[in-house]
Amino acid sequence: MSVPYETAAYEPPESPESPEEHLARLLGRALNSFELPDETIQRLDCALAHDSSLHSAHHSAGLHRETYRHTWLLVDGSALTLWELVHNTAPGSDPQHEVYVDEEELRAATARLPLPADAPDFELPVTMQLSQIPVPRHAYLPDDSADHARRVLRRAENTDRPDAETAELLTTAFAHQITQAFGRPSRTGRAGLSISLYEHAFLLRDGAEVSLWEVEHTATPDGRHMCEVYVSEDAARDAMERRAAQVS
Repeated sequence: MSVPYETAAYEPPESPESPEEHLARLLGRALNSFELPDETIQRLDCALAHDSSLHSAHHSAGLHRETYRHTWLLVDGSALTLWELVHNTAPGSDPQHEVYVDEEELRAATARLPLPADAPDFELPVTMQLSQIPVPRHAYLPDDSADHARRVLRRAENTDRPDAETAELLTTAFAHQITQAFGRPSRTGRAGLSISLYEHAFLLRDGAEVSLWEVEHTATPDGRHMCEVYVSEDAARDAMERRAAQVS
């Protein structure tokens, strides 16, 4: 029995594939890719990373069957797996590829293959690379997030606002979430003074997360509304304290 670790179809590409490219290759070679639910394909449109591994193999009398597990990490922190079945229908014939959304469908398809019942079989533990990627802290939604980051930075009036390097990094943002931050209340001695803190969390193409912390306040001489933006929550809350103290 030989294990097909170096099958031609699975030679690594010259450069790392993106999750989209890997999905396109998988669907392009699978004979039944048209049967996959539209919802599954739509969820994979915003995958952050992917991993593939040989799950099991079965060889006998010139016939072979291998199953591969393909897993994608999605923007909401969940994972989605597709199972690929690779087999030949006659000794020496070209391999055929099929893809399924769950193991039950995979087992049913495998049972239909013309392999002897007493053929040797083995299964391998699945080795996942996705554990190296931190699970996102936020439930992001894909949007025009790079433009949103530009608008947040543009309205910042503080001199110590995020620098050009941060602005350049955020051009790769493709999803974001806005939440109001609470806790550690600022001193508000002046009647009518308003100070609020918002976190603008961005998800980048490489899976990294970057947050901008926006302080909105009316702690100005004429009570005018003003926005300040910082790269850390501590810096933003310190600014809130300073603004409140100036008018107390």
